[in-house]
Amino acid sequence: MTESQLEVQHFDAVVVGAGFSGLYMLYKLRELGYSVRVYEAAEDVGGTWYHNRYPGARCDIESIYYNYTFSEELLNEWTWSQRFAEQPEILDYINFVANRLDLRRDIQFKTRITAARYNENYHFWEIDTDTGNLLTASYFITALGCLSASNTPNIKGMDCFKGEMYHTGKWPHEEVRFKGKRVGVIGTGSSGIQAIPIIAKEASSLTVFQRTPQYSTPAQNHAYDPEYIRQIRNNYSEIKKAMSESRHGVPSFPREELAIEVSPDVRKQAYEKAWQEGGLFTLLYQFSDLGFGENANETAQDFIRSKIREIVQDPEVADKLMPSFFYGTKRPIIDTNYFETYNRENVTLVDIKNTPIMEITPTGLKTEETEFELDMIVFATGFDAITGPFFKMDIRGKGGVPLKEKWAGGANLKTYLGLATAGFPNMFMITGPQSPSVLSNMIVSIEQHVEWIADFLEYLRKNNHDEFDVAPPAEEAWSEQCREITEMTLLPKTDSWYMGANIEGKPRGFLAFAGGVGLYRQICNDVAAKGYEGFITLPASRAMNL
Repeated sequence: MTESQLEVQHFDAVVVGAGFSGLYMLYKLRELGYSVRVYEAAEDVGGTWYHNRYPGARCDIESIYYNYTFSEELLNEWTWSQRFAEQPEILDYINFVANRLDLRRDIQFKTRITAARYNENYHFWEIDTDTGNLLTASYFITALGCLSASNTPNIKGMDCFKGEMYHTGKWPHEEVRFKGKRVGVIGTGSSGIQAIPIIAKEASSLTVFQRTPQYSTPAQNHAYDPEYIRQIRNNYSEIKKAMSESRHGVPSFPREELAIEVSPDVRKQAYEKAWQEGGLFTLLYQFSDLGFGENANETAQDFIRSKIREIVQDPEVADKLMPSFFYGTKRPIIDTNYFETYNRENVTLVDIKNTPIMEITPTGLKTEETEFELDMIVFATGFDAITGPFFKMDIRGKGGVPLKEKWAGGANLKTYLGLATAGFPNMFMITGPQSPSVLSNMIVSIEQHVEWIADFLEYLRKNNHDEFDVAPPAEEAWSEQCREITEMTLLPKTDSWYMGANIEGKPRGFLAFAGGVGLYRQICNDVAAKGYEGFITLPASRAMNL
């Protein structure tokens, strides 16, 4: 069949991705009467939580805050088992929502969007898939997930390794067995820190190849008490309000005290209390200057390093585990017995910053100093974050300009509110670049974006407009505001995946909005209240004949 003979399907909106973002966008628009189709490359719903099923994978936001809040029925019908839910439980929750809201009937699985082009004559998007579908849509909405483009470093000899090789972001569905095997884990970010203690318990030997030591604090995970869950449900409206007004999308706020103004004893007591309490932002919230002042931040660094020295019995290993960047300038990491794992006799730590990996051999891995015999290699090397998922598609706006070219790979990144970008009409980005996204509880940011997009579409429909674009001055101003806020913090002083520093050749630049969830929401609400200031909208031009 020729292309001209293929049926072209048209939708009011095409959504890319069936994770938390895509599912809520589908539900919201369907409730408003729009025709919507979601395209998902995987075999089922889940997004990040469908693929990231490595040992120890769990959420770093407390379960009771890491769920949809738009439906009281969903809140009351689902009960989390523990403080920090494991991947299988989170995936079960996503499936529960998809079933409860009957979402799968509007999702096409095992289908990847390969290209999307804006047609300026007809004011819609032309979309290609890897299954041959030809689509048009009035609105093109990306729900890609900020951490969905896995990053595997290009190491010499990877194709010749005779053992098993895995990436934490592309973990197989079948069980991976470590018992009796010599395992190497490359990477000590969040996924590595979660997986390493689990693998160490089963493997005959575990060699951890570490480039950058990390600050990690205890999760202090535990099962939920039914009475506690009941209290949370009874007060969830207040909790939701606090999350929406907070810095990071959790119902907690930094203490007003400054670390540099209190006594060393007061600081130590505060940090020790946070260590025992556990949680993602608990230690960072002990003082309000930790994210801004170098001297204040140093006090938190010193505390965590002192804890590593207490826990790790071998002083030489402890020294290798000492981080030196500003605490909190990478997403904080929480763990269960991570540093304790280095006291096991079957665990070895290798510093690959001083002795880099030279190649992977048929039987293992070789650094500048030593060759390691391995049966299995696990890459815990993270993602090409935030912009990476966009560049896996050929997205072209006005004049056929590629998005990758417009953003210059991230170096010239410009958006408006992290929701849209000039020259790409009728395209929305859920938790896109220059929004709070990865700095926050993603569910809070997702819900805010989805609801804002739905309201904007209703505004366009009410006013008989069929096209919007971003006014370039608004985009310039927003991007400059993002830069100015970031420069007030310590965030750009660290090479992190926030900055694109984990990807070889990726231009450096801070990729999120650092002003906090509450401030961001207020800005977005103000834009809407002013008739969607900063956007250019055009009236409906013609009836479509497809």
